Amino acid sequence: MIREDIKAAQVAAMKAGDKARLGTIRLMLAKIKDRDIELRTGTPPADDDVLVVDVLQKMVKQRRESIAMYEQGGRQELADAEAAEVAVIEDFLPAQLGEDEARAAIAAIVAELGATSVKDMGKVMAAVKDRHGSQLDMSKASGWVKAALG
Repeated sequence: MIREDIKAAQVAAMKAGDKARLGTIRLMLAKIKDRDIELRTGTPPADDDVLVVDVLQKMVKQRRESIAMYEQGGRQELADAEAAEVAVIEDFLPAQLGEDEARAAIAAIVAELGATSVKDMGKVMAAVKDRHGSQLDMSKASGWVKAALG
């Protein structure tokens, strides 16, 4: 499970004295713990890895947005720090599909569902998220689904 991998990496980073990596790993564990606390009242997901991947993907998305803002503001040192955090977080995420693979997977889902127009986008996006949610950036996937349906 990804959660155990992160905890093991925390111990390894402590032993190695890698303060930057350790800080990012602690942030990841804190965010995961926050999500656990939020879900105490609801129904937890059947697969813990789904929860962890969702948290990590949101963290990567936030950091990418920050990188863009820092670069626009001329703060390259802060952008570099965020990029280093992204690299650590992505070490724990499942391998992402390349653009060609993602487009092929989306085309297969569109064909399977018999989707013909943008009206079917919600149905297609739900199927894409179910099957490939951990392997795709869903913001990019929506554009690819539109292109496949349009």
